[in-house]
Amino acid sequence: MTSTMLLTLDLNDPRPLHEQVAAAVRRAIGAGDIAPGDRLPPARDLAHALGVNANTVLRSLRDLRDEGLLEFRRGRGVSVLRRPDGREALRARVRDLLGEAAGYGLTADDVVALVKDIGKDFGKDPGKDPGKDPGKETA
Repeated sequence: MTSTMLLTLDLNDPRPLHEQVAAAVRRAIGAGDIAPGDRLPPARDLAHALGVNANTVLRSLRDLRDEGLLEFRRGRGVSVLRRPDGREALRARVRDLLGEAAGYGLTADDVVALVKDIGKDFGKDPGKDPGKDPGKETA
């Protein structure tokens, strides 16, 4: 992977930084931004770009290695082994969503109700965004 890999962290996220870094890398792999066989930038470079300690990044990468997503090779760095399966990738994103929702004072049941509300119209009109309020214009 080149040094143009873009990962972001939410400073308001209550989760530990190593979990946020792991989630960001997991999302990038799941979205195909980083493909199997790609090498990640050195942990020191990732840490500098994210503004965190290199040990935080290393802990995140070890977690992802333990999940079977990354491979550490002496002298070759860290490479992506595989993409997470859809359910696994979505599970991580739902976990992130629930964490964000909790920051707004919403419960898991509130989020489920919101998903059901948006989902009932999802896919009915390809030109319509089910998350938008039809009475509001956006630029």
